[in-house]
Amino acid sequence: MSVLKSLVDSVRGGAIEVVDLTAPLSSETPILQLPEPFSNTIRFSLEEISNYDDRGPAWYWNDIHTGEHTGTHFDAPVHWVTGRDGEDVSQVPPRSLIAPAVVLDFAAEAAKDPDFLLGIDHVKEWERANGPLPDGGWLLYRTGWDTRSGDQDDFLNGSHTPGISVECAEWLAAETPIAGLGVETVGTDAGAAHSFTPPFPCHSFLLGAGKYGLTQLRNLDRLPATGAVVLAPPLPIVGGSGSPVRVLALVER
Repeated sequence: MSVLKSLVDSVRGGAIEVVDLTAPLSSETPILQLPEPFSNTIRFSLEEISNYDDRGPAWYWNDIHTGEHTGTHFDAPVHWVTGRDGEDVSQVPPRSLIAPAVVLDFAAEAAKDPDFLLGIDHVKEWERANGPLPDGGWLLYRTGWDTRSGDQDDFLNGSHTPGISVECAEWLAAETPIAGLGVETVGTDAGAAHSFTPPFPCHSFLLGAGKYGLTQLRNLDRLPATGAVVLAPPLPIVGGSGSPVRVLALVER
């Protein structure tokens, strides 16, 4: 058990920093808004059961009301029609939930153009400078969009949010060894992705290839380009297409 003891000692001693990549979950958390006639998810809310009162004198607890894809959440392959025969969120192998991660930082580009799209050439240029994408790991795409997460309208920005090009999404799904894609925006696709061919290519290609998504991440600016390890365990909802998740990163200091 020396490896695990070393890990715990390093976390407690500060040699390994634990960085929370999760946005707080509340009734103010921004949610995706689809146009009619499509159905939308609900906002997160708490319904009090008891609060040290006659309903329960010694305990406080709540029912929670939320959608699977509200706030920082995990997309399982079955979430999309192209992955409909794949894993639901309860079937994702536990070993896949602890994985290396790299950060591709295009916040400067997204600040100039909210419709900025990551392309294959961007990723290949990043690889030339930093090494290959991690086998079985996460590609975390930083755009600086987490700074907008306190306001629904600013966060959705009239469907003008950065994302990934169709060609790059297909290439990441078919030609790279990553297990999944993590983003700071409300979903893994660009705000304008409904107009792409195919629509929502990150969902279509990545989930169709049995890969995963993480959304509404924050604090990616605190991670190195390479070397972090991400823990992203969703709730094992049987038949679930996704789940809110507490995403943590381990970083050597």
